[in-house]
Amino acid sequence: MGLLERCQDLFKTSNLYEVLGINKEATDVDIRRSYYKVSLKVHPDRAPEDPQATEKFQVLGKLYAVLTDKEQRAVYDEQGVVDEESDVLSEDRCWGDYWRLLFPKITVEDIIQFEKKYKGTDEEREDVIRIYVQHEGDMDAIMTSVMCCSHEDEPRLCGIIQAAIESGEVEAFPAFMKESDKKKKTRRKRADREREEAEEMKKEMGLGSQDDSLATMLKQRQQSREKNFNSFLSDLEAKYSKKSPKPQKGKKAKK
Repeated sequence: MGLLERCQDLFKTSNLYEVLGINKEATDVDIRRSYYKVSLKVHPDRAPEDPQATEKFQVLGKLYAVLTDKEQRAVYDEQGVVDEESDVLSEDRCWGDYWRLLFPKITVEDIIQFEKKYKGTDEEREDVIRIYVQHEGDMDAIMTSVMCCSHEDEPRLCGIIQAAIESGEVEAFPAFMKESDKKKKTRRKRADREREEAEEMKKEMGLGSQDDSLATMLKQRQQSREKNFNSFLSDLEAKYSKKSPKPQKGKKAKK
């Protein structure tokens, strides 16, 4: 059974992009990030209750290898076929090792260093604007979605958003422009409570005083924001991950 047929059987679609929940215009970063998130759901170590987890994981590895090879992706986009005889789809490849090569484990030190380099950059600004539009100005959602964000960053993030609104770059959503004082105070109280709880986590993690913001950030995600924290780690691992090994060209394309 070929890759497309296996996708149809396991994921109910033969469209490689649909399996990852993205579209044909997706960038390499989009593909990498989506592959990571989808593969986590079927990783044999994380989905022991799914008897097809191993096969799904292997198929996702092959799918990712095809979409990250420039020539193979072009052929698939134009003709809707994949090269079943290429080395990239070799049955004897260890897809678990391949996955870990792409996504090395992220350490606390990695997060600390990333936070220092990330804040104040154009990349952070772009992320803030994108998340602002995505959540239509809801600051609660924005504060839990922006990477490396703690309550102390809120005035700075609001400044980024306000400047974008004044320049006409984004719409002035009522949720942002007319947020009630009550909602702001509730968010501030929650942040204060999380900061206190983070002190205990900081001690457990052996972090120094200079890492308060990291401890707070981790505590925030640990509480009721596990989904957002997992997304944060996914984004980080995608940023830190290595480029895919270049597969060798195959000889024959099959549907």
